[in-house]
Amino acid sequence: MRIPILSVLPALPAARWMLAVMALALVAGCALPARHAETTPRAHGVPAGMVSVTYADPAGFAEAREQTPHEPAAARRAWMDALCEHLAERVAAALPEGERAEVHITDVRRAGAFEPVARATAQAVRVVRDVHPPRIALEFKRLSPDGRTLAEGSRTLPGLAFQMRGDRYPGDKLRHEKTLIDDWVAQEFSARRP
Repeated sequence: MRIPILSVLPALPAARWMLAVMALALVAGCALPARHAETTPRAHGVPAGMVSVTYADPAGFAEAREQTPHEPAAARRAWMDALCEHLAERVAAALPEGERAEVHITDVRRAGAFEPVARATAQAVRVVRDVHPPRIALEFKRLSPDGRTLAEGSRTLPGLAFQMRGDRYPGDKLRHEKTLIDDWVAQEFSARRP
């Protein structure tokens, strides 16, 4: 004996069933993995070998020790990768043709500090104030086309008065750190062209 499907469903108007089916289809579509997200490498806009940006273990950074000791390693690496990509793009744009650069980030302290929220169930929220400026420590080497070292050194990029500057990256969670990088690249690479 066959039981019609409609007889087992609660009696609802057809419009509601259509909404329910569409909602189910939408949820099912959102649950599908993105096909290209894992297989397509992210384009950085920097030719291979022109700028190399590496970083020390972010778990040892001041940001991890002082602000986000319980931040997942994947989250920490995600924002570090975003900073490295930004740094590589800016340095590549500032270098004369044929020159290369190697940059190693040794420490990062992001702008702001986490403060507890009044609700017991809420997590802490990063609040950006002048008393918690960003800071990035790095080592770099600038190389000529034939491999000679043109400049090298260690720098600490301080973000003093970081909130007094214009916002170049509105809405970006790393806007203050990216501004530090932009300022350093403009000072270090543009002013010292051989």
